[in-house]
Amino acid sequence: MRLSLKRVSLIFLIQRMKKEEQEFERIVVVSVIPQGTDERRIKENLDELEFLALTAGARSEKRFTQRLERANSRTYVGTGKLEEIKSYIEEHEIKLVIFDDELSPSQLRNLERELQCRILDRTNLILDIFAQRAKTAYAKTQVELAQYQYLLPRLTRMWTHLERQRGGIGMRGPGESQIETDRRIILNKISLLKEQLKKIDRQMSSQRGNRGSLVRVSLVGYTNAGKSTLMNLLSKSDVFAENKLFATLDTTVRKVVIDNVPFLLSDTVGFIRKLPTQLIESFKSTLDEVREADILLHVVDISHPDFEEQIRAVNETLMDIGAKDKPIYMIFNKIDAYNYREQSEFDFEEEKPENVSLERLEKMWVAKENTACIFISARQKINIEKLRKDLYGMVRSIHEGRYPFNNLLY
Repeated sequence: MRLSLKRVSLIFLIQRMKKEEQEFERIVVVSVIPQGTDERRIKENLDELEFLALTAGARSEKRFTQRLERANSRTYVGTGKLEEIKSYIEEHEIKLVIFDDELSPSQLRNLERELQCRILDRTNLILDIFAQRAKTAYAKTQVELAQYQYLLPRLTRMWTHLERQRGGIGMRGPGESQIETDRRIILNKISLLKEQLKKIDRQMSSQRGNRGSLVRVSLVGYTNAGKSTLMNLLSKSDVFAENKLFATLDTTVRKVVIDNVPFLLSDTVGFIRKLPTQLIESFKSTLDEVREADILLHVVDISHPDFEEQIRAVNETLMDIGAKDKPIYMIFNKIDAYNYREQSEFDFEEEKPENVSLERLEKMWVAKENTACIFISARQKINIEKLRKDLYGMVRSIHEGRYPFNNLLY
């Protein structure tokens, strides 16, 4: 009996969907909500945590939240909430629980003992995504260093297999426990990785020095704001871009010429709230592109309901790495995905971001930040010519200061 082509295609589609469903690990997410936090902020925080989990290859089955002044020092959540989580994961056979904050070593141990399943916190989840996304030897070394720095205070006997890396004879001192041996192995590994990164840092610093006095422009912004898409558009290159968090880890630098003015455009790793300090330290050389830039293009996803919080998270990271005082051009991207619902004159509720038109939003931000900004869509190529013109003016101004005798070219 022959099957129609349409039916065969449908069968393959169903099989593929089942396979994809099996590949995703089923999880639950947990978050402690500080008193006074509004419901919209709670939802956005958990949406982001679930998006991180999805990027790592897991699908959230349920959310657990608890309002507390501060997280429980022993089990992060209270006893009653912990029992609720335990009942759910046992009933639904969940093997992994992800928490929205960084857990202390004692919290990790207590939660694993109470819930009898694997426990991940936000930092570990982000490190796992970075490990998946790292492609070059440099990025892999940076991520590996960050992972070891995170795991060092959280050592358990999971590291006993590392003993084989150095051999057994003479390795263990008198009375030295296995955990001390493992700690010493990891400290040596961290030291080795730092030395490797120092060598790569010197090479990259030399490369930056060889670029001459060209004006440097760096794209910064929250992860998944559209930096790589904009990079491809401005430089006519083919940088990997995907609708996932941390699609790009390695710094990409391209020479761009607008009219007759050349400059270097770099795309760096995206920022995120609660960015692990281990990653900031490990990606120091990558972030040097931001520190040494003449102009920062801060790309913002205007379609995200919590874009203002994302802007604050990026500004805090820029301050942490010493790049907050640089000239910043705000680029509000994804206007094609912006949802605007006009507020009724009889609606007396507080005005929300989604009730503000793009035109009014632009005027508000120019007045609020007192900085240049533009609203664009990199995907739909809306307002890109205006962006090029503005960028040309900023780069030309710096270029004229460095090459005063080349002004006749303009």
